[in-house]
Amino acid sequence: MVTPVLPHQNNIQQIGYKLLSMLNFKGKKGEEVARTLISACLWNDSVESKSRAYDVSPQTVRNYVEKQGMEVIEKLLESARKISLKVLKGVKEIDLSIDLTTKTWYGKPVKGSSEKGNSWNYAATKYKGKVLLLAFIPQVNGMTKDEIVKVLVEQVMAMGFKIRLITLDAGFYTVDVLNFISQFKYIVAVLVGDVKVFEEFDGDYKTNSKRHRRDEQVKFRLLVYSKEKVRRKSLVYFARATNLDLSKREVLDLYNKVRGPIETSYRNIKAFLPFTSSTKFVFRTLIFVLALVLYSLYTIFKGEVGREEFRLLLILLFPDLFNPENFTFNVIETLIYTIDLFLRR
Repeated sequence: MVTPVLPHQNNIQQIGYKLLSMLNFKGKKGEEVARTLISACLWNDSVESKSRAYDVSPQTVRNYVEKQGMEVIEKLLESARKISLKVLKGVKEIDLSIDLTTKTWYGKPVKGSSEKGNSWNYAATKYKGKVLLLAFIPQVNGMTKDEIVKVLVEQVMAMGFKIRLITLDAGFYTVDVLNFISQFKYIVAVLVGDVKVFEEFDGDYKTNSKRHRRDEQVKFRLLVYSKEKVRRKSLVYFARATNLDLSKREVLDLYNKVRGPIETSYRNIKAFLPFTSSTKFVFRTLIFVLALVLYSLYTIFKGEVGREEFRLLLILLFPDLFNPENFTFNVIETLIYTIDLFLRR
C-alpha cells in the first residue's frame, strides 16, 4: 500500500510520535501494549482483537494498564491541556461548556463507577471553530454533581482563564450546582418535568428540592419554550435556568451557540473510542482519555483534513512509527512547532 503524500502528512506523522511518547509503558511488552491501544483507537476496534496482531495477550495489556494506567492518564490529559493552551494563547476570557457522558457497559459492574457504566465529565470551549478540552474528571460512586462542577471550574481557572459564561446540560440541574455557579453568568438546561411549567414562560422561579430546606432553595430566572413535534403535531416544552439579563431569544441562542459544539465533540471522540471486555475502571478510563486526546490532536488539523482522512493517514503511517530511530525522536518540540505552523495560517 502506498501512503499518499499530502502537505500535512509529515505533521500528522509527528502526531503519531507524540502518541507513542505519551503511552510509554515501562516493561518488556510496553511497546506492544502501546501499539495495541493506539491501533484499537484508530480502527475503532476492540483492544482484545488488536492485541493479537501485536503478539501480546489481552491479559498482558490489561495488566500493564491496571498497574501504570493512572500515570499514563495524567500524561495524556496534560498533553491535551497543552494543546488547548497553545491554541488559546493570549485569550483571557472564555465561554465554558460542561458535559457529563455516561458509557453503558454490559456484563459485570465496574467497581467504583456509576450504576449505568462509566461516567466522564469534561469542560470545553470553542475558539476559531475548534472545540478545545480544558478539564476532565471521571465520576465515581459518591461524587456529587456540584463536586464535579467545582473540580472542572477550578481546573479551568487554574489555567489562568476568566469564565465569561457557563452552560450545563440538564444532568447538572441541582440546588447545589445552582448555588455554586451563581457566581458566574450561567445557563442550565432543565427538564420540564422538574419545574412542571408546561407553557411559554419567562419569569422568576424557586426550586422545591426535597433534599433542602425552604430557606436553602435557589431563585432564578426560568425560561420555558416549545417546539412542534412534526409527526404527532403536538408541542414539546423545554426549559432553561439562567441569571442573564437578556431577551429570551438571546438566551436560548447563546445556550445553543456555546453548548452545541461540546455535543458535537463527543460524537467525534466516540469515533476514536475502542471497545473492551475489561471491567476495570482504570482501563475504561484510559481508553476514553486516549480517544479524547486523539480528538484533541485532530482539532489541530480541523479545516485542513477531515476526521476520517486524519484517521486514515495515521493508520497508513502507523507501521513506520515504531522504527527504533523514530521512536526516540524528540516529539514534544516537534509537535509544538507543528501546532505553531497551523495556527499561523
